[in-house]
Amino acid sequence: MFREMCASAYRKCFGSPKLGGHHDGELKSGLPAWDAAAHHLKPIPVRDHPMKADFTRTGELKNITSYPQWLQDVVKDCEEAKQKVVYHPLCKAMKDATLDMESTHRFLIGFFPVIEQFPQFMASNLMKARFGHSHGEGMARSYLIQNIRVENMHAKHWLQWAGASGLELDDLLSQEVPSEMHALAHWCGHVSLTDELAVAVAATNYAVEGATGDFSCFVCSEETYALTFPEPIRKSAMRWLKVHAHYDDEHPWMALDIVATLLGTNPPVETINKIRAAIRKSYDYMRMTLDYAYGTPPEPLTIRAVEEEPVAA
Repeated sequence: MFREMCASAYRKCFGSPKLGGHHDGELKSGLPAWDAAAHHLKPIPVRDHPMKADFTRTGELKNITSYPQWLQDVVKDCEEAKQKVVYHPLCKAMKDATLDMESTHRFLIGFFPVIEQFPQFMASNLMKARFGHSHGEGMARSYLIQNIRVENMHAKHWLQWAGASGLELDDLLSQEVPSEMHALAHWCGHVSLTDELAVAVAATNYAVEGATGDFSCFVCSEETYALTFPEPIRKSAMRWLKVHAHYDDEHPWMALDIVATLLGTNPPVETINKIRAAIRKSYDYMRMTLDYAYGTPPEPLTIRAVEEEPVAA
């Protein structure tokens, strides 16, 4: 329900969004934008793992049953950690317009490094996506190239939100917040630089963007927070939230599609465990950043000495 309300609010404020010269929802072919792009990318024989069982999605993009069973299980395993981010007390207070200004400022300052550096995270992943190597890497190349410019605009929208909330650019750059609030940016940078493409895409474009989109929809599900801004600046102040409520509706699913296509229907158990651990870490670090922004004792990060070994299907 949040998604439909947010999409309607977005269209009223900004009209039908365009991405890459086309409407986000549909291309001239009549296919949904992501499906049309994937349709034109012809599968190339995979050269990495001789036992890999290929995957090509045939069901709806935003239907979890369209994906391999192992990936469905991973998403389910991580759902509780995601909910702790989306419905964090800070998010609820923001939606209800009861969040104090000090916490608001810590939130806007503390998350800025992730917002500002997200195009760099995607650029690091783009370097791993080789042309003509596999269908999954081709999908990743198209997705990352198309969206780096979009993410750069989101940093400008964040500055508008911060400015409407009483912050200057120097406040965002000085980063006078607890060091623990930098953990999410460090993690995203680390996983994007050092881990394989599927793990990094799962941690950043799926987990971080997905939780961000749901949080944005949650805050925008009512007009209470928007009405705290004077009418002349309300549209620009809310642009980041409104855009993410719409933009991040499909993007995490596209990332999930890429992960599934890269790894196939029966990846090694250790690979599945890496994907699960990376997604959970992203959610944990997001929650920890929210804890410190809200000024409450943070919950301990989840300790997992050994990841469980699911049955790959």
